Amino acid sequence: MRHGSVTYFDAAGKPFLPETVPLNEQGCAQARAAGQAFAAEGVQFDRVIVSGLPRTVETATRVLGATGQGIDIEIWPEFEEIRGGRLSTIADADLKDAFTGAFEGMVGEDKRFLGGESVGQLMDRIHPAVTRLRGQDDWDTALLVLHGGVNCAILSLALTGQRMFLGGLSQTAGCINALDVGDAEADWVVRFVNYSPPAPLQTDTRSTTMEQLYDQYRLSR
Repeated sequence: MRHGSVTYFDAAGKPFLPETVPLNEQGCAQARAAGQAFAAEGVQFDRVIVSGLPRTVETATRVLGATGQGIDIEIWPEFEEIRGGRLSTIADADLKDAFTGAFEGMVGEDKRFLGGESVGQLMDRIHPAVTRLRGQDDWDTALLVLHGGVNCAILSLALTGQRMFLGGLSQTAGCINALDVGDAEADWVVRFVNYSPPAPLQTDTRSTTMEQLYDQYRLSR
C-alpha cells in the first residue's frame, strides 16, 4: 500500500515537516476503507512492514484495526520515501521539474527529487531490502505500507526484472497493489496496481500527487 492522505502544506503553501505529518481526515478514511477491503476478502497477514514515518505507521494501524488482526508492526527504515532537499534553494525555473520530474516516464538514475536524493540512491536502498524480505521464509502474505516513490521502485523491479524506475506508475494515497513472488529472482507477478477502495475509478482528479503538491507550494513563492 501507499500510506493514506496527509497535508504537506498549509493554506499559504508553507511546508510542514514531512517526517512528522499525520494522516488527515481523508487519509484516515482511506486506511479504514483499505482494511475493510482486506477483511471482506478474508486476507490474513503474516507480517506487516512500514517505513517508520508516522503516516505509514498510522495507516497500518488503522488497516489492522479494520481487519481485527493483532500483528506487531515492523519498521524498516530502508523503505522511507525518496528524500527531498531544501525547497527554498530550488530556483523558480526549476521548481516544476524538481517536483514532477522523478515521476515522468522512464527516469534516469541521476534524477533528483526536490533537489535531494536521486532515483539511483533510492533504488540502492530499496532493492536490497526487497531481496532480504523475499529471502525470509516466515511469511506467506505480507502487508507493506510504504510511499509513492518507494512503491514505484518496487513495482518497476517487479514489472521489468531490472534496475529501472518507471515514474508514471501512479500511487494514489491509500492505494493497494498486489504482487506475487516466487523463489526465483525474476519470479514476479503483478496482480493489480493502484486500487483505491474508497473511489476505485479515481474520478476526483486528473492531476498526479506531485502536480497537486507543486500547485500548493507555489502559493508560498
